[in-house]
Amino acid sequence: MVKKETLLLLAGLVWGAAGVNILRIGLLAYPGHAAVWSIALSVLVFALFQGRVFGPLVRRHTVRIRGYGAVRQWFWRFFDRKSFLIMALMMTLGIGLRASGLAPEGFIAVFYTGLGASLLTAGIRFLLAAPRREF
Repeated sequence: MVKKETLLLLAGLVWGAAGVNILRIGLLAYPGHAAVWSIALSVLVFALFQGRVFGPLVRRHTVRIRGYGAVRQWFWRFFDRKSFLIMALMMTLGIGLRASGLAPEGFIAVFYTGLGASLLTAGIRFLLAAPRREF
């Protein structure tokens, strides 16, 4: 069991690691597809995911974690069941989409860059919500 404050750190590390990986995939696909319109679309994907999915998710989980009565919690309680399902679904769809070859590289570049940046931002927001400790 860990202190409930550590759950925000764990959430930040999980979402941040996912964001770095997805952003890396998108950026690696960008050469040859970089244009004003594709960058604008990546920014739009980022804004939509941040405003509609990950922004509210960070707020909801931060409030939930801070509201736990007991000081110590099981480490997996940084997410609720719904969030674990969302993460598993996103991973399955993403891996399946890339493995199938159905999505053109330009789509991967635009969508994954925006999505990855939004995931990374969510991770950073969780880390910023974690209490600061004096060393």
